[in-house]
Amino acid sequence: MKNKLLPFILTALTLAADQISKAIIVTNWPRDNTFIADIFGNEVLEIYHVRNTAIAFSLGHNLPDWIKPVLFVVLPAAVLVLLVAYYLKSNEFTKPQRWALAGILGGGLGNLLDRVFRPAGVVDFISVKFYGFLGFDRWPTFNLADSFVILFGIFLLITVFKADVKKPELSA
Repeated sequence: MKNKLLPFILTALTLAADQISKAIIVTNWPRDNTFIADIFGNEVLEIYHVRNTAIAFSLGHNLPDWIKPVLFVVLPAAVLVLLVAYYLKSNEFTKPQRWALAGILGGGLGNLLDRVFRPAGVVDFISVKFYGFLGFDRWPTFNLADSFVILFGIFLLITVFKADVKKPELSA
């Protein structure tokens, strides 16, 4: 059981980093105010305080206000509870997969807390230049929680594919 609980340290650390970074932005950075970090003569990084009342890429911002709590709070909370329950019950995860899931959980909780306790919306503040790739001059503004979910999600996929490669094939 200790091996299952230890990765929750990462959950706590990712959640703390996310909430501390958002608190710094909220208390020190006016909304819709931009700081441009001029890196190598390009405006690669901007700190831009915005609020998102929807989900990734502002998907769902036009939905009626009565449905948003169900889709953006209740449903994600249920998914996170089910994820933790399955995580604790299952012995199928490798050690790296447990750490990846713990990181995803921390990021998910970070944005969920914003949706519950910040009526103006999830705090987003990182904007990076995307140079026209996929039609974006700049990637949609995001936060540390979003980054953790994506990075640990990629790490989880890598560990899953790596585990599949190692499994020997059964001969018929």
